[in-house]
Amino acid sequence: MSTTTSASAPQPVLQARGLVKRYGNVTALDGCDFEVLPGEILAVIGDNGAGKSSLIKALSGATVPDEGEILLDGKPVKFRSPLDARARHRNRVSGTRGAPAMSIAENLFLARELLKPGWRGSIFKMIDKRRMLEEATAHMKDLQIGIRLMRQAVETLSGGQRQGVAVAVAVAVARSAAFARHVVILDEPTAALGVKEGNMVLELIRRVRDRGLPVILISHNMPHVFEVADRIHLQRLGRRAALVNTKDVHMSEAVAIMTGAKEADVKAIA
Repeated sequence: MSTTTSASAPQPVLQARGLVKRYGNVTALDGCDFEVLPGEILAVIGDNGAGKSSLIKALSGATVPDEGEILLDGKPVKFRSPLDARARHRNRVSGTRGAPAMSIAENLFLARELLKPGWRGSIFKMIDKRRMLEEATAHMKDLQIGIRLMRQAVETLSGGQRQGVAVAVAVAVARSAAFARHVVILDEPTAALGVKEGNMVLELIRRVRDRGLPVILISHNMPHVFEVADRIHLQRLGRRAALVNTKDVHMSEAVAIMTGAKEADVKAIA
């Protein structure tokens, strides 16, 4: 395994140094480091109890670490909540599928509804459904998600289509932020999906990356990880055990490091 860092390497978009998180006598994060680079898909893998959930909660603002720091574009930041983290660049998508009874267009603008121009919007807060529909349609077309009926309720879609909508929502939220760089965190996006639907979501993740939006992918599906990820963050016992280029490590070797059957080459740790 080779190192993923050099003197000329780009600055991480999102970085963590020495994160510590304790829950009573249990130390979930024990000096954990993390980084995701511009325009990459970074997979996060680890065995049960490795601290993946605690790491992602800290990065997404769901919890506040006891020690350590988080940097965004090289600047230290502190997130007080997921909404605070979202406002600063990041959106997290888990296995949920948005608001099932609402339409695709409504889901894309959930809690960010567009108001009609003039007094109808400023005074009476009337929602501009036509503009939302037009922009949602253009957004889905840009991501090449083949859903024609934008007024269709999400609950009527297939599992893969629902997860595609969830990813599209994350991208839409990230693009609406006030800053130039953003990160999308995808938590098990292909869980409980069939082969065809899972492949559709993987292709969507690639398109998000190709449009310059870094993606953090948390997954237990090793074939999917090795199919789409540029690098892999291997988590073990509350720390980063290794950070490797996907092309430089075999799947069996990654699993061995993840489970503790093999020690990581320290040179592979950035």
